[in-house]
Amino acid sequence: MFSGNCVTRKKLQHNTAACFLAFSHFYSAKFFSQVMMPRRCLRLTILCSSVLLAWNAQAQQSETPAATDAAVPLKAEKAEKSAAPAMQTVEVKGSGYDPRRDDTASKMVVGSEEILKYGDTNVTDVLKRLPGITVSGAAGRSGGEIRMRGLGSGYTQILLNGERAPAGFSLDTLSPDVIERIEILHAASAEYSTQSIAGTINVVLKKAVKTAQRELKLGVQGSDVSFSPSVNVQLSDRDGNFSYSLAGSLFRYDYHYDNPGLELGYAPDGRQNLLRRTNGTGDGRPEGINLSPRLNWVLANGDNVTAQFFFNGGRSNHRNFSRAETEQGVRPDYDSNTGSSSNHNAFGRSDLTWMHKLAGGARLELKVGASAARNTSDSLQQGFIDGSGLALERKVGVKATENGVSSTGKYSTPLLPGHALSMGWDGAYTEREESRRQREAALGTLGARPPVNSDEGFDATIKRLALFVQDDWEITPRWSMYAGVRWEGIDTRSAGDTYDEVQQRTSVWSPLLQTLWKLPDTKGDQVRLALTRTYKAQPTSSLIPRRNTSTNNSQTDPDREGNPYLKPELALGIDVSYEHYWAEGALLSARASARRIDGYTRQGLLFINDRWVSTPVNDGRANTQTLELEAKFPLRAVLAAPVPAIDLRASVSRNWSQVEQVPGPDNRLDQQTPVSGNFGLDYKTPDGVLTTGGSFNFRNGGPVRITERQSAYTSPRRDLDIYALWKFDAKNQLRLAVSNLLAQDFESTTTYADASGTITRNSISPSSPQARATLEMKF
Repeated sequence: MFSGNCVTRKKLQHNTAACFLAFSHFYSAKFFSQVMMPRRCLRLTILCSSVLLAWNAQAQQSETPAATDAAVPLKAEKAEKSAAPAMQTVEVKGSGYDPRRDDTASKMVVGSEEILKYGDTNVTDVLKRLPGITVSGAAGRSGGEIRMRGLGSGYTQILLNGERAPAGFSLDTLSPDVIERIEILHAASAEYSTQSIAGTINVVLKKAVKTAQRELKLGVQGSDVSFSPSVNVQLSDRDGNFSYSLAGSLFRYDYHYDNPGLELGYAPDGRQNLLRRTNGTGDGRPEGINLSPRLNWVLANGDNVTAQFFFNGGRSNHRNFSRAETEQGVRPDYDSNTGSSSNHNAFGRSDLTWMHKLAGGARLELKVGASAARNTSDSLQQGFIDGSGLALERKVGVKATENGVSSTGKYSTPLLPGHALSMGWDGAYTEREESRRQREAALGTLGARPPVNSDEGFDATIKRLALFVQDDWEITPRWSMYAGVRWEGIDTRSAGDTYDEVQQRTSVWSPLLQTLWKLPDTKGDQVRLALTRTYKAQPTSSLIPRRNTSTNNSQTDPDREGNPYLKPELALGIDVSYEHYWAEGALLSARASARRIDGYTRQGLLFINDRWVSTPVNDGRANTQTLELEAKFPLRAVLAAPVPAIDLRASVSRNWSQVEQVPGPDNRLDQQTPVSGNFGLDYKTPDGVLTTGGSFNFRNGGPVRITERQSAYTSPRRDLDIYALWKFDAKNQLRLAVSNLLAQDFESTTTYADASGTITRNSISPSSPQARATLEMKF
């Protein structure tokens, strides 16, 4: 009976693997037949891998046994090597491999336990508690921008499994349950794109399969304005040299928000000439699914073949209403507005990776991938004039598709004693098509303008190729150095119905240097230094000269249009940090950094054909500096007497920046967050049944000067979150959490001032606490 079940299970697993692999081949072949570049990517993969294999074979023929024995293993394998008895004799008891402490290239890794601690339903809530990271916008609302060193807008690079996600993909739709770890790189690495002036956040999906696992999570989250149920499933198993895993999640989010606002205007002599109060509401329902299957085979020769898939799909419906009461001054084009939209999006990616171990500790890793994204949106806007009725009825339909293929390769070898040399390539080809159809009704209402109908379409192709080489050199047991260089070129072409063809080619050389020095006569004191050259590529949407119109056009609510003449921003950077490890899990660190950015991009404001238009422009140089302090330790590390199992953590970041072409004060880059801080603690009972804790997050706002005539203000944000985890037994547990306990409203203001006067628009986003409960069951 048991043997029959084993045979049946083995057949089922291999049939499942065959189905997934067949799907991968079909999916990849479909893309290779649809776009122009795949054959080049395939040739590039085959050519580069052949050259590397031939070079390695020649090196094997010429190397002597003595040289082979002297080769130092790659740094990524040190964790495995440390398990050997010879290494255990020199390791400090209780300390294992820690990439943040041991790697030359600075990197902080956040594991799944920390990610899932508060039972968050989206990744942004996880990131806001990490040192040096902030999320813009109001607490409890989606769509916030992720920032490092207080900078977003492309200065912070977000990767998914080491690659950039397609346009339109949002981390808000990614469930934390499908994530294995989050890697935070403060200084650039040649292996990843150097589009990371502020830093890189790499979200790695579930991969490891150690034992058979079947887990189901049922969650519910709610407040007085929202309700969100969710279901998460984790499945994994191993059969000899074959293993598989499947992580999936379903979510729904119902919400209702109020957005009151106020507009004020003043004449040049200071007299008030405008007072307008706006009452707005919004409600909607986004819902979606995440699936992340993974198949892995270990071949007879030790090679490793992995097929990784990811699918993210969702739909949402949104309705909004706003009413403007003009008590003084000129009335707006429309006294009230209603809007509704329906959106559908889907994103899928498949990767096939082959890892081949070579003699002497060398390794070759090749990966080919294909991706597809679909987004459709249908919206209806209506504007009403008091006393006249309906004066605007606009229907807009947008369809966007993005298909791409990619090829990456990496050859690693301990070429010389003490060196871990690696080199490789990273290429991608992406095609994007978008169409926009606008229809306005012909209304005879007094005040209604003639209808504006349009059919617009554009297509874009983005070709990207990067080559890199890097070396991790252990000079002495207490001093190591990382040196790398990366060349990255991007070719963007776009053509549309309403503008001429636009083509832009850019390339950037990025030399990188990092070093780690463990101070003499100390056990846990070390100093890091990094010198980098990074850049910010302009997104395709910013290069396309197509206009998106606003309903009530004004200086504070302009139309938006791209600029095909934008150039990338280039940055030179330096990072210096000091780290003190004095006990297991105990760390004190201080980091200072500076960036000099040339070709800084800001939003310019123009008045064209009786309408205000905002468009990005390159405008001189900007400088930014950051100081970060962090401390985390168990209470027992500072108190000798028996104390509860309490872990403490705290961090504070101070950011400064200056845009040279914008007069001060407060001429900060990208509305940079000037001050942020975190404080948290965790407690576990001696029997391990109950774990509880909380965190407090602070993010300062304040005034900022955007241009000589434009300025903005955001209020500070304070978040207080608590959680508790109750383990019933080894397989069942309940996780409870309450976030945004302080329920602080978020306020933002935009101001435009010139010789004709000043106009200010203020908006308030109320918030409320959210409670979550998640039942987690293993079976």
